[in-house]
Amino acid sequence: MNLLGVLEGILFVVGDEGISLKKICEIMDISLEEAKSLLKELKQTYENDARGIRISYLGDAFKLTTKQEHKEYYKKLVENPENHLLSPSALEVLAIVAYNQPITRVEIDEMRGVSSSHMIRRLVAKGLLKEAGKSTMPGRPNLYKTTSDFLDYFGLATIEDLPSIDLLEYHKDEEEEKDLFTSIYKEEEEVEK
Repeated sequence: MNLLGVLEGILFVVGDEGISLKKICEIMDISLEEAKSLLKELKQTYENDARGIRISYLGDAFKLTTKQEHKEYYKKLVENPENHLLSPSALEVLAIVAYNQPITRVEIDEMRGVSSSHMIRRLVAKGLLKEAGKSTMPGRPNLYKTTSDFLDYFGLATIEDLPSIDLLEYHKDEEEEKDLFTSIYKEEEEVEK
């Protein structure tokens, strides 16, 4: 198995939370020296001018980051008016954060059932979410909350202007409930009568 590819995949999956050297050793079942060697080799691969990402050591964790020298292009991407439309998954993440803030990425992932790291990064880049400190959970993950741009985007004065959860829950029709087990079609015998 190509351990370099495994390490690259791990760095991608952990996203902006990053991963410690010790955790890399545990997950890959390798020595500290082997982990350092793999990180160094992968880092050198990304140093090539043809690559758009690099491995950074930030906040006591290794993570994939974009190259600083490409910042002007990323800024255009984020500021492009066509990119101001929010996808259903972006709206889902925003709703989870808005109603549960401050919240960690892991908690968002648990509620959604899928990884949200990429979507959180995009929403932070758009200015709709921001880091709001560190959680007391093991590993001290980032806490996220909505921004004033979020309020502006949705036309809210304060976060308290969000509809209450009670209003969002499904209300049964006041009409008579239909029996789902009864067919609307008559049996042949009944039709013939």
